[in-house]
Amino acid sequence: MSAPAAALPHALSLKADYKVVKTELLERFKTSANVDSLMRSLARTTDDALRGAWEACELPATLALLAVGGYGRGELAPFSDVDILVLLPEDAPPHIEARIERFIGMAWDLGLELGSSVRTVAQCIEEASNDVTVRTSLLEARCIVGSTALVESFTLRYNETLDPRAFFQAKMLEMRQRHAKFQDSPYSLEPNVKESPGGLRDLQLILWITRAAGFGSSWKELDARGLITDREARELRRNEGFLKALRAHLHVIAGRRQDILLFDLQTAAAESFGLKATQTKRASEQLMRRYYWAAKAVTQLATILVQNIEAQLFPKTSGITRVLSDRFVEKQGMIEIGSDDVFERSPNAILEAFLLFEATPGIKGLSARTLRALYNARDIMNQHWRRDPENRRLFMEIIKQPHGITHAMRLMNQTSVLGRYLLNFRRIVGQMQHDLYHVYTVDQHILMVLRNLRRFAIAEHAHEYPFCSQLIANFERPWVLYVAALFHDIAKGRGGDHSTLGMADARRFCREHGITGDDGELVVWLVQHHLTMSQVAQKQDTSDPEVIKQFAELVGTERRLTALYLLTVADIRGTSPKVWNNWKGKLLEDLYRTTLAVLGGARPDAHSELKQRQEEALALLRLETVPENAHLALWEQLDVGYFLRHDAADIAWQTRVLYRHVRTETAIVRARPSPIGEALQVLVYVKDRSDLFAGICAYFDRNGLSVLDARVSTTRHGYALDNFIVAHTEDDVHYRDIANLVEQQLAARLAVEALLPEPSKGRLSRLSRTFPVTPRVDLRADERGQYYILSVSANDRPGLLYSIARVLAEHRVGVHAARINTLGERVEDVFLLDGRGLSDNRLQIQVETELLRAIAV
Repeated sequence: MSAPAAALPHALSLKADYKVVKTELLERFKTSANVDSLMRSLARTTDDALRGAWEACELPATLALLAVGGYGRGELAPFSDVDILVLLPEDAPPHIEARIERFIGMAWDLGLELGSSVRTVAQCIEEASNDVTVRTSLLEARCIVGSTALVESFTLRYNETLDPRAFFQAKMLEMRQRHAKFQDSPYSLEPNVKESPGGLRDLQLILWITRAAGFGSSWKELDARGLITDREARELRRNEGFLKALRAHLHVIAGRRQDILLFDLQTAAAESFGLKATQTKRASEQLMRRYYWAAKAVTQLATILVQNIEAQLFPKTSGITRVLSDRFVEKQGMIEIGSDDVFERSPNAILEAFLLFEATPGIKGLSARTLRALYNARDIMNQHWRRDPENRRLFMEIIKQPHGITHAMRLMNQTSVLGRYLLNFRRIVGQMQHDLYHVYTVDQHILMVLRNLRRFAIAEHAHEYPFCSQLIANFERPWVLYVAALFHDIAKGRGGDHSTLGMADARRFCREHGITGDDGELVVWLVQHHLTMSQVAQKQDTSDPEVIKQFAELVGTERRLTALYLLTVADIRGTSPKVWNNWKGKLLEDLYRTTLAVLGGARPDAHSELKQRQEEALALLRLETVPENAHLALWEQLDVGYFLRHDAADIAWQTRVLYRHVRTETAIVRARPSPIGEALQVLVYVKDRSDLFAGICAYFDRNGLSVLDARVSTTRHGYALDNFIVAHTEDDVHYRDIANLVEQQLAARLAVEALLPEPSKGRLSRLSRTFPVTPRVDLRADERGQYYILSVSANDRPGLLYSIARVLAEHRVGVHAARINTLGERVEDVFLLDGRGLSDNRLQIQVETELLRAIAV
């Protein structure tokens, strides 16, 4: 229903006035940065506009308009929702719905993102009893205009039905569910400033609970009641102010409600705080570090407050359960200090608390009193404390415990104890990694790697990575691996090679903590070479005996090899859920087993390896009832490289498929679910031609199949025998279901020598657009001069591999093998190319130039 004619000019005037005032407030905020003044002023301005609309619609005085939610607190972020409640008396006037609809429509016309509800007092109480979200929003209800008597009646009824204990339990459950959505970590690279752990919602939740319980509705009131100290109240106000300001700046920058600190917005947000890029730190990195420290402090202080509130709400369940030592007792599964000054009197007790946390069954964490004492003991954790021999002994005991190491280290990081003990670890707390590979801050990545190593050693997780679990079960003193994990990336962000700089830190730590002999040397060596095994497995031709020989010489011993393998698997898994896959796992395991054989005395002899592979494949063929000697027609056309690049199972499968079709005139395509993980294995056998690899890549690209690995062989009689491992870009694909379709479509595509289609310039992901990788192409002859090695580094995008393959096809450069390596949003691909023709320097330069153009964004 439209507004009366008399109301229209008034509505236009209200809208114009509201827009002018809001614009002025936002411009003033850009220069003053006073977020509290901005949010209060926006709430008042919105109050005025809504009163004007209420009066224009001539709503009766028996109704009331209430602000609820954050708006009810008298605070509004620049583009937040405006939540209102139209409160009706039980005997509401007839036909009032039309006027209310007119009012709500006018409020929307003002430009407000309105969240509205229309209820009686009884309906409000009923909704609140059924929904904790409604109960919460009504907790901060504030009258804007209308009947004060009706509002007082609502407030009285609401308070009578509010159960503080039930409300506390409901909000704790809600918080746990919310935190779980963000992996229980405040360290997301694109955090939600409002909803993430350590964000504004955690602070609001505490004040909702304390308000409901009658303990106070501000930090000052909680301080007066003794729930927090003066220092904690100051810290809470400071961090709350920063988070509010950051959220307001995000809204202003985006011109809309925007609570997620996206990569695209981080630089602009940093500059709004006056941060400038330096030679070593981007402005965005400085902002994010500040954010992470704020979120960490909020998490610590919120934990203290929640426990204190719980103790007051449930006093009968907060007594001492048992005495743990002269300094500590247990209270309901939490370690509590015996006296408030225990850390001042006995600084060794700081690390002792974490050792007890590990060693005592049933302990869930540290009590609020203990956390508060740790928070206030930061000045004690100084150089003298770090050098204390007893503290060094305690720290090593924490690392050597059979259980609870991951939880202890995470708790030590959350309470800032780990960074106070290892000063260089403190430097990487909250440090971002703009490499499109890691999705965690450096400190969280290190703790994730430590967690992965520990899971290898826990029987309940042995099914996840059984080979790793088997190795670590037989590994002497596995705590050496945990020390290496703590230091492997500790030098990130200092400039220079972090592996080399980290070695110095690790060597010093070992010397100071009595880690000597082989153990100390192993820790330092692992930090130095923690990237080596993944580089060899993913970028070098591990079918080349010389590559294995050199790697075995570098490793030297079985213990070093096992340690490096375990650390490498844990490291890759700790970068991003997208980076690890079973194919990479197989590459690493194959490299481990081959190197182990060489370390055990086996010679890296291509001929012996060839014979062994062939014998294993023949044994499998016999099980498949393939006729005796039927394989010979195919195998006589294959070179040594084919047998070294494929394992026995693949050789047997391909032979069984092809032994009847050695000189076929039509393309043979076979597909099956990959034996090594969620992927599809595709075999292509057809007469070779220069554009074949590009044509196959074009098909995969057009059908949403990403190439994980390609093993390309050319037979002596001119056929291509190519093996691909591909994965669909969608996660819910059943590879058995699409295998037949791929076989038919790809065979039909190869039956005709069609022109190669133009490559699609697929869009980069938002992350890649924000942090572009400089495209790099390197083309050089191998040591024997038989092949050329092409290395390509670029941002990943749809169609990239086909773009590369098309350039090679246009210059009639054959692909002998390909190692496709996707690292998050970045690719590091290596191709072994046919060397004929590439010895011409001009052709090399032309190919490299065109490749750079093809992979550029």
